[in-house]
Amino acid sequence: MRKLTRKLPLLCTLLLLALLAPALPWPARAQQSVPQQDKPQDTIRVGVNLVSLYVTVRDKNKRILPDLTQADFEILEDGQPQKIDSFAREVNLPLTFGMLIDTSISQMHVLPMEQDAADRFLGRVLRPKDLAFVFSFDLNVDLLGDFTSQHRELIAAIGRARINGAATPAMVQGPVEQRPTGTKMYDAIYLACREKLASEAGRKALILLTDALDFGSDVSLEDALETAQRTDTVIHVIGVADYAFYGGMGFGYSGEGYARKLAEQTGGRSIFVRNEKKLEEAFSQISEELRTQYVLGYYSTNRSKDGKFRKVEIKLKRNDAKALARRGYYAPRQ
Repeated sequence: MRKLTRKLPLLCTLLLLALLAPALPWPARAQQSVPQQDKPQDTIRVGVNLVSLYVTVRDKNKRILPDLTQADFEILEDGQPQKIDSFAREVNLPLTFGMLIDTSISQMHVLPMEQDAADRFLGRVLRPKDLAFVFSFDLNVDLLGDFTSQHRELIAAIGRARINGAATPAMVQGPVEQRPTGTKMYDAIYLACREKLASEAGRKALILLTDALDFGSDVSLEDALETAQRTDTVIHVIGVADYAFYGGMGFGYSGEGYARKLAEQTGGRSIFVRNEKKLEEAFSQISEELRTQYVLGYYSTNRSKDGKFRKVEIKLKRNDAKALARRGYYAPRQ
C-alpha cells in the first residue's frame, strides 16, 4: 500500500503530461508542420523574373507567318543564348492600348483624315476584352477618353481632338532657325506609359498618329523610350506629315528617324503615309500584327539585379522570315 502511495504523484505527473502533449511546442512537431514537398518550389527560381516577348513574324513578302513552332526561334540576351521556357501562338489575347493623336498646328490639314482612319481602325481591332484610351498632345497632353472597351465612347473621344498649337514659330537657341512650338510627343508617351499602362498586365501598345517631330517636351526621346521599355509597351507610329507646312516654315521635314527609333526599340512599326489610302493600309498592317503574335518567355541566365538595360535578339531558323519584337528590357533592381 505504501509503495502504491509513493508512485501516485509520479503517475499523476505522467498522466498530466500525456493530456497536455498536443498543445506543447515540441521541436519534433514544429519540424513536421512544414510540408516537405513545398520547399523545392519555394527556392527553384528565387530572384528570377520571367522575360516575356511578343513577337510578330513576316516573310520576305511581308506576309504574316502564323504557323511557326518553338523550334523555329532562338533568343540571345547580351549575346548569350537563352532557354525558351514558354511558347504560344496568340490571336485572341486581350490588348490594352492607347491612341495618341498629334493636335499641334503642323497637323491642321491632316487631322480630319487621321480621325476618320482611327475610327475605322478601332472597328477593326477592338474586341470586347480589350481596353483603350485616347490622348491628344500639342502644347499640352490631354486625356480625351479613359480606359474603355466601348467602341462608341472611343470614337467620341477621337472626335474631341482639336488643333491647339502655337500659330507662330518660336526662336530656339543655337543656329538661327525657326521651329513650331507645342508638340509634346515625348511627354505624351512618357505619361501614357507611366500613368496608364504601368499597372496593366499582358499585351500593351501605343498607336501614335503624328509627324513624329517633338517641340517642347519636358522629357527626352531617351526618357520616353526607357519608360516604354520598363512598362513593356510596344510603340507603333503612323506618320502623317504635312510637308507643305514645313516647307512654308523654311526648313525640311525630318521626323522619320525619330519614329523609326521609337518603334524599332520597342518592337513596333513606323509607317509613313501621304494619302488616305496608304493610311488605311498602315492601320490594316498594324491591326494584323497586334492580333497575330507569338509569346515567348524565358528566365534570364543573368541573375544580377543591377537595373541595367539588356539587349535581346530573336533569331529565326527560317531564312525567309523576320521577327519584330522589342530590342531589350531593364533588369530589376536589388
